[in-house]
Amino acid sequence: MDKSSSTDIPLGDQRHAWNDWNAKTREHSQGEASKRQAAQVERWLRALNRQDLELIDVGCGAGWMCGRLLPFGRVCGTDLADDVLKRAQQRLPDVRFVAGDYMSIDFGSASFDVVVSLEVLSHVADQAAFLAKIARLLRPGGYLMLATQNRPILERWSAIGRPTLGQIRRWVDAPGLKKLLEGRFKIERLTSVLPVGDEGYLRLVNSVKVNRLLDALFGRERVEKIKESLLLGHTLMVLARRV
Repeated sequence: MDKSSSTDIPLGDQRHAWNDWNAKTREHSQGEASKRQAAQVERWLRALNRQDLELIDVGCGAGWMCGRLLPFGRVCGTDLADDVLKRAQQRLPDVRFVAGDYMSIDFGSASFDVVVSLEVLSHVADQAAFLAKIARLLRPGGYLMLATQNRPILERWSAIGRPTLGQIRRWVDAPGLKKLLEGRFKIERLTSVLPVGDEGYLRLVNSVKVNRLLDALFGRERVEKIKESLLLGHTLMVLARRV
């Protein structure tokens, strides 16, 4: 089922929608998908073994991830939701927050070692331009740590309905994501997190009875890891380096 939206939503409507959505959700708690995404990003960052990085969280929302990035260096967070960022700045004075349209803000070139962007790609009108700007922000060899909604999975999950009024929604699949990154980034890791879905072939994949048997035979954690490696998770996650 196609659950996408138009891409020509006025910027003011998008700003209002994200201020409202973050105020009701991410300023109070993070869902399981967000927690899994954050844990994966932290694992990738720990593997770099550095605490002096220049990091930017593009589409940081309420800034909840920015606080988790601080142990690794200096952090900038940017988002369209200006009202939400004012409150985030009060909670996280050590983070530099910049409100506005990311595509119009001048962050300089080759200014960051790491760009983090969690579930933002699907909410921008021009995804290729969005990633091109991320590439310009990164220093040579810098890292992109990106999470984005996994289209074939979420289109087969009855819990997900139509997009919120004012929000752009254009999910991608793994081949589409690879194509968007091609030429600017070298993918080092592509996986998924949090298997979900209950329609189409996912009715069998995530069947309670089938998974009860598989869990008994192989262990629940191993079964979930296999599903994630097969890109059956809620979120696609990619670790890529600027070329």
